[in-house]
Amino acid sequence: MAPQHQIRALHTESTVTVYQAYSPRIGGPAARDGHFPASWKRERMTWIKPSFLWMMYRCGWGAKEGQETVLAVEITRAGFEWALRHACLSHYAPKLHADQAEWKGQLRQSPARVQWDPERDVRLQPLPYRSLQLGLSGDASRRYADEWTVSISDVTPLAHQIHALVREGDLDAAHTLLPKERAYPAGEELLGHLIG
Repeated sequence: MAPQHQIRALHTESTVTVYQAYSPRIGGPAARDGHFPASWKRERMTWIKPSFLWMMYRCGWGAKEGQETVLAVEITRAGFEWALRHACLSHYAPKLHADQAEWKGQLRQSPARVQWDPERDVRLQPLPYRSLQLGLSGDASRRYADEWTVSISDVTPLAHQIHALVREGDLDAAHTLLPKERAYPAGEELLGHLIG
């Protein structure tokens, strides 16, 4: 059984892959050029997800309006870990915050926020452990787009291929195509303030 709160991701010694889904107007140029276009609003909060299946749950396998292009964004581990260090939980946790006012103050000042949502299986049903969603705003959002991004790939065809196998009931074949996510080495220093 996986720990209740654990980052699982496709990662190398220097990068970690996260997923986002956009309209083709944003996603197409981003994948083609390897960086987010000028029309991608750096001042808005953007949510990145290390879990491919949680992204599939969120975007409906790339079928939801405005989320038809699924991107795998490879970013530096240094940037990802900077965001975790500077993040605040998106909800109040009595074990971590003295009171609601302290939490709200942290939320206002933090350039990143973390949510832990139920991980999903290949049928997109909830699992009994959590998956990290990392929201980036302000300085973190700009750094993500302009400094941390190493590569951007359009993985929409992969999403459709896996979804087709799931619909056909060939779950074993679907599993073989999933990105090889494994536990990300994030200890107390990175997650201690994000697990309430």
